[in-house]
Amino acid sequence: MSHAATPAIPSSTVSARPTLDTQAPAVRIAGLTKRFPERRPWRELLLHPRQGRQVAVLRNVTIDIARGEFFGLLGPNGAGKTTLFKTLATLILPDEGNVSVAGHDVVHQPAAVRRALAPVIADERSLYWRLTARANLALFAALQGLREPLASERVDELLAVVELLDVGEKMVGAFSSGMKQRLLIARALLARPQVLLLDEPTRSLDPLSARALRRFLRAEISERQGCTVLLATHNAEEALELCDRVAVLDHGRLLASGSTDALAAELGDERYRVWTRDPEHPSWRALTEQGAIGAPVTAGVEEDGWVRVEMEISGGLDRAAHVVAFLACQGVAVARFERITLSLADLIERIVARSHDAAPMEDDAHA
Repeated sequence: MSHAATPAIPSSTVSARPTLDTQAPAVRIAGLTKRFPERRPWRELLLHPRQGRQVAVLRNVTIDIARGEFFGLLGPNGAGKTTLFKTLATLILPDEGNVSVAGHDVVHQPAAVRRALAPVIADERSLYWRLTARANLALFAALQGLREPLASERVDELLAVVELLDVGEKMVGAFSSGMKQRLLIARALLARPQVLLLDEPTRSLDPLSARALRRFLRAEISERQGCTVLLATHNAEEALELCDRVAVLDHGRLLASGSTDALAAELGDERYRVWTRDPEHPSWRALTEQGAIGAPVTAGVEEDGWVRVEMEISGGLDRAAHVVAFLACQGVAVARFERITLSLADLIERIVARSHDAAPMEDDAHA
């Protein structure tokens, strides 16, 4: 169906054609809303074809992503991440709001958006396993309209970028999962996109291969190639290691965005861990009675006898320094003292819980 024939976009909700602004964000999403028909049993579809409702999958999402930024999109299954990616890739159209990639509107300038953006789907079956890595890239270069000798030069350049130049004549079917992932990224880079969409790129990789791919993505793709990267992932280590900022989606709503450190500082408990040989010293009770710390909890014992004690200390680093000084003055042996970092999974859970506490969930369905 052509864009003009699609009835889902009210004319009042779509902006006029934008003028390309080189200083604009790489991706601009303003008030994005997308609805789909509610799934119904076949019997209901046949008996009442016109009574279906529309379910909002994305609800008034607004995000600006800077050029060259590595941006993470996080959230539980069904949060709307895939729908957002498909909208950016012009595979589906928004019902409300405006979305632009590299200054091009996804509704009015889809061809320009597709030239500026490349999705990388973790699907090895989209490669031709009986062809070499070089032949795979040469084929897709031809499909992209690249002609010789520029096509061969670009293929060699990308094989070097993804560190596959020495195996360029090897059959892809003999590649490891990590090598196939890098080849998929090389294929996406053929047309020199400004924005890359990565959907769980390390999903099928072992831990060592996943770590190697993350380092490659950060060093080669983001920093050296200068691509803006949007990453959808369920992997906490991946988001913490790669992303400059993250956004948390739940039921189609944008609940929070910012650096992981900033979100953790905003939502995390001020919890600390102490290694001590004196977990029963009276000083712990004195600090608790003073309100300087929450009730200390023994979290484990090391082989050499040092005990890990965890507690909450409100008041920031100044109060934490006071606690350490007090313990030292009382003769309590302290070998190590550190703040406990909130895991990303816990962070997402708290963001979702905070949003549910702040406002009741609105009705998903629209007649």
